[in-house]
Amino acid sequence: MEKILKPSSGWTMLTLVLLMTVVGIAMLILREPIPGAVLLAIAFGFITPGFIAIEPNSTRVLTLFGSYMGTLNESGFFFVNPFYTKKKISIRADTLDVPQIKVNDKQGNPILIGAVVMYRVKDTFKAAFAVENYPNFVKIQSETAVRKLAGMYSYDNLEDEEAAITLRSSFEEVNHQLALEIADRLHIAGIEVVEARINNLSYATEIAQAMLQRQQASAIVSARSKIVEGAVGMVEMALEMLSHKKIIELDEEKKAAMVSNLLVVLCGDRNVSPVVNTGTLHP
Repeated sequence: MEKILKPSSGWTMLTLVLLMTVVGIAMLILREPIPGAVLLAIAFGFITPGFIAIEPNSTRVLTLFGSYMGTLNESGFFFVNPFYTKKKISIRADTLDVPQIKVNDKQGNPILIGAVVMYRVKDTFKAAFAVENYPNFVKIQSETAVRKLAGMYSYDNLEDEEAAITLRSSFEEVNHQLALEIADRLHIAGIEVVEARINNLSYATEIAQAMLQRQQASAIVSARSKIVEGAVGMVEMALEMLSHKKIIELDEEKKAAMVSNLLVVLCGDRNVSPVVNTGTLHP
């Protein structure tokens, strides 16, 4: 478990080291006994490794002969036990770009999916000792989470019409689930997931063209359905107006012919060429 240390300032000890340096130089100039200068040099070499400068949003994990002693998380200039081993752990937010990987969605369709993960170290003890290399651990576990997420949802609802959440349309829900999945995997390493988002999503090359044609066909069918629905309404309105205003009396056969012609005109995908009848309506 992480333990925060409060180190002593390094400026006091630095002043002492400077005084020792001045005394050593003076002893050499005055040709004092060599043992004294040697002792000062040994003391200087012993004290110097204890100095440590920590920049903002950075920490030092301290160990003594294999035992965890604590973590320094304050920025500044400090002095610690010279025998401490110091490991630098950054607590700045970092971004991982998960490259596009080829996986199968819930329906088994091959898709290409990539993501961006923003994370930072929350527990320096776990980051330093629970895993071997936490940046590499984050990378591998994030890719694994993306693969799992892709298998949980369909790419769209063309095949799974009852799907409430899909990879293509439900961005907020999918990204939230991705963040939870990654956070659960990185908890062991003391990593906090700030944000996780899918930034690349497409069908795999081998089925992309077929799926595009399918989407286009679905869009055409949907559009045609709306056109037919509107055309039927317009024909119905036209017949009612003709009957209400008594412009012309049409029997069932004439109504059927008129409905057929109007539907052809309204529902056709090409411009029609009207035929003008200059004679009687009856053959």
